[in-house]
Amino acid sequence: MKQKLTYFFMVSYLWITFIMLGAFVLEVFMVYPNIFHNVPESFEVSMDFMEVASPHTFFPPLGLASWVTGAGALILVWKIKSARRWVLGSILVMILLGLISMVFEWPRNEIMFIEGQSVHSAEFLKQTAREFLMINWIRVACNTIGALMVFVGFLKFYKNQLHSRE
Repeated sequence: MKQKLTYFFMVSYLWITFIMLGAFVLEVFMVYPNIFHNVPESFEVSMDFMEVASPHTFFPPLGLASWVTGAGALILVWKIKSARRWVLGSILVMILLGLISMVFEWPRNEIMFIEGQSVHSAEFLKQTAREFLMINWIRVACNTIGALMVFVGFLKFYKNQLHSRE
């Protein structure tokens, strides 16, 4: 039973992490070019488009699910040292990703999309957008590294399961 539960948490964590990575890549190459092509005017169009759902409604719950499934996977895989290091490393990178988002990106989102031109000059909004995009590449790197680490951790876990059956 524990093996099945461990497998479930490892696959869930791996799946959620790769969904996040895919969503980040989609956002960077499809959504952000539209949002940031003509700052600050493009912000207004973007806000109209994202009235019902936005990255803010998608990423925080997915990030929390990543942390929860990652913690479950780590607890259940703890005795498998070769997998533990990779899963732990992935969780630490994903926590770093979340912290970077909360500390650096969320305040900039508020400046660009909540306060906007009613509070800030166009030049300040352009500078904020440049900062946001620069920091976002760090987030993409963290997500990529975290996804690769959990993938290696899953392979180590699976290899251990195959050897334990022999």
